[in-house]
Amino acid sequence: MSSDTLAGPQRTTEKLKRRITAPLLFLFILGDVLGAGIYALMGVLSEEVGGALWAPLLVALLLALLTAGSYAELVTKYPNAGGAAVFAERAFRQPLVSFLVGFCMLAAGVTSAAGLALAFAGDYLRTFIDVPAIPAAVVFLGLVAALNARGISESMKSNVVMTVIELTGLLIVIIAGAVLVGHGGGDVERVVEFPADSTPALAILGGAIIAYYSFVGFETSANIVEEIRDPSRIYPRALFAALITAGAVYVLVGLASAAVLPSDQLAASSGPLLDVVSASGMNIPAWVFSAIALVAVANGALLTMIMASRLAFGMAEHGLLPGVLGKVLPGRRTPWVAIVSTTAVAMALTLIGDLSTLAETVVLLLLVVFISTNIAVLVLRRDVVNHPHFRVWTAVPVLGVASCVLLLTQQSAKVWLFAGILIVVGAVLFLGTRAGRGQFSKRR
Repeated sequence: MSSDTLAGPQRTTEKLKRRITAPLLFLFILGDVLGAGIYALMGVLSEEVGGALWAPLLVALLLALLTAGSYAELVTKYPNAGGAAVFAERAFRQPLVSFLVGFCMLAAGVTSAAGLALAFAGDYLRTFIDVPAIPAAVVFLGLVAALNARGISESMKSNVVMTVIELTGLLIVIIAGAVLVGHGGGDVERVVEFPADSTPALAILGGAIIAYYSFVGFETSANIVEEIRDPSRIYPRALFAALITAGAVYVLVGLASAAVLPSDQLAASSGPLLDVVSASGMNIPAWVFSAIALVAVANGALLTMIMASRLAFGMAEHGLLPGVLGKVLPGRRTPWVAIVSTTAVAMALTLIGDLSTLAETVVLLLLVVFISTNIAVLVLRRDVVNHPHFRVWTAVPVLGVASCVLLLTQQSAKVWLFAGILIVVGAVLFLGTRAGRGQFSKRR
């Protein structure tokens, strides 16, 4: 991979303040990738690969880095809010395609936020207070929206604190495993054991498809590029550093989990990391991990809603959504209409109440976006800009498309149907917006 300086026209927007520094961007991406999924992931992975938990996590990291390379090139080449929708607009020159790519990203964002809100209002919250899930989820999203509207700087600083907390929880698991093994406990030989009736290569592939879910989140950073200082220099470094850091933490958590507990115990647990810490002999109360999990979910929801609102703002700026979504608060200069709109949709989606369907739909929608972004890299190689930008090896986006297609084949018919309904809604919205603009032009 290398830097490439090209010449040509480039549009720059300065409606949003560039307040995001390299450390803040690194923690933004890291916090969004780490998320809450890893706290339940080890049990599911154990069913696929036994004690070799580190292997599918490592493969999933490599798959995620392929698409991340494409994002690094396009984000630094076109540093404007809007992300994948802007890339599709430039590459394919088809308004409907551009809108649907952006809408898939937007739908994934608000759907993810709805799912995270339901997760926040579930068993972890009931450890401290017993309240109805859906009303609690709606109130939670309202609080997230208030912090989002206050400003990107305040939101990013909150993310720093929450990312440190959720990372601390994972480090506790790693330390607990290391201490137990260091004192002669556990069984390190389990980290290379696969289920008796499995083929290791196929087991790792099946596990990697599951583990890939835990790396989704890095793409949200493309939608805040207009608020990053010197994105051509900062963005690639922060993106790759955050993904590699998350991957290293995941691998170490996998090694610690397998060394402390047998795979059948991990697979049977709904809170595998808590069981790992308990089995290690470390005297940590159960409520501590519940609190850490709540912070992880809250952080994921905040970062997701930052992405969704900035994406809606960027699409409005490029004429793909109504212009009202491009309005910003005079003092704060945050996209308040986009924040209110995306939060309202997320609140409505909490009424579905099925967390698993929401989560799987998010992944399917994002894989469609990733395919578009990887293809856009190749199409836009003929385009030129007048500033230095990151350039990825040509083989990377090609392999990125192949990896996304592979993962799409693993989705269930139910999830395909739900995602299809959302895409149809997006198409209808697009056509309605175009018709409304046409009528407005005629009246003028």
